[in-house]
Amino acid sequence: MAVGKVTFTKAEREKLAEVLWLLNWISVVTGAILFGLGLFLKVEIQKWQEVMSEQGVLYVPHMLITTGLAACGINFLGAKICLDCADTNKFLRWKLAMMPYVVCTFFFTACVLAGALMCYGIRSQLEESLFLGLRNTMSHYKDTDMPGRCYLKRTLDMLQIQFQCCGNSGYRDWFQVQWISSRYLDMTSSSVVDRLRSNVEGKYLMEGVPFSCCSTLSPRPCIQQQLSSPSAHFNYDEQSQQQNLWGRGCRQALLDHYTGIMQSIGLTVLLIWLFELLVLTGVRYLQTAMENVLRLGDPESESEGWILENSLAETARSNFNIIKNLGKCYQVDDDPNINIPTAAGEQEVPSQQVQVPVTC
Repeated sequence: MAVGKVTFTKAEREKLAEVLWLLNWISVVTGAILFGLGLFLKVEIQKWQEVMSEQGVLYVPHMLITTGLAACGINFLGAKICLDCADTNKFLRWKLAMMPYVVCTFFFTACVLAGALMCYGIRSQLEESLFLGLRNTMSHYKDTDMPGRCYLKRTLDMLQIQFQCCGNSGYRDWFQVQWISSRYLDMTSSSVVDRLRSNVEGKYLMEGVPFSCCSTLSPRPCIQQQLSSPSAHFNYDEQSQQQNLWGRGCRQALLDHYTGIMQSIGLTVLLIWLFELLVLTGVRYLQTAMENVLRLGDPESESEGWILENSLAETARSNFNIIKNLGKCYQVDDDPNINIPTAAGEQEVPSQQVQVPVTC
């Protein structure tokens, strides 16, 4: 029993072909939108790629860019096919190409759905990438005179100022790294030497943060040093540090930023997928209706169109049998006795002498 069977008159088939021609051109535009969204996401990720680990998340924008380009090409071809399918004679040109086109469109539509799901499912990987990347960047904050790393201080300062954040998870993360270059340490000072010797790794650790952690909303001059020593500052309350320094970590700030972008793009891609699914369904109905017209031999008659000629179970069973038979075609016989002549075959068959009468 066919799934989704619908009967079409000649006028309805022509109308369906015209509507699908228009929808395919709209799909070309949606493909361009997919391509643009992929480029936008790639640019946004590359803005702060320096504070991400090498794992990265660029495969998502690459997926959207590739899918967008494929959408433009497939739907451009689909518009031409649907326009010709309004005429039975022109349909004969595309009869053999229709089924491969529908299959390709189906897989393309599945890729659009995969792109939408990637946008929603990438949060955990993005968080891990930001955690590792920010930790690495903070450890090289002091390397302003080292080639290849001299720009990291500026990048991290701009990040903390622009997103109003501090550290990886919070301002206390700076207490665990040496963020002041050894060039600016007074090695003649006994306090500096004692602090270096007190650390197993020889790092100059301090309870302080860079200037970019200072909040512009602070009612007093920013306190950057001795943050855990209330007695070191006048009228200082450690519990009110959120008024003095940015309280949110940069990992959470960037994660919220990219999550908002991903969710907006994911919703747009999901709507495009629903639209492409509608177009694919219409093309399938047009294909089957036109093929049935050719079987009937009367272009003016009504014809039936469907999504699946048989039920889902029968279609799955048929496809499984096809794949199974294809596997048998390429199966190699592993019988060790194959092509080995038998003992009976090795015996020589005596030839019979035929007497030919000789005439004089």
